[in-house]
Amino acid sequence: MNTQTNKDPLHGLTLETIVTSLVEHYGWESLGKQINIRCFNSEPSVKSSLKFLRKTPWARKKVETLYLVTQNSVWKK
Repeated sequence: MNTQTNKDPLHGLTLETIVTSLVEHYGWESLGKQINIRCFNSEPSVKSSLKFLRKTPWARKKVETLYLVTQNSVWKK
């Protein structure tokens, strides 16, 4: 039997988990400064952020990239 390992570091993570983790790590204000999108800066919530990120690929990519960078820096400590 040939088993494949998934090389995607985001495999198995939901967008909600990623956003929640970033908010816990940075807080809304700092997150909004790092990724300047309205759902992070104007009355931010996980729900509104998920709605926007699910239909905006470029913003979702920025969030996923920040998450990976953040996780790498946390793992290296």
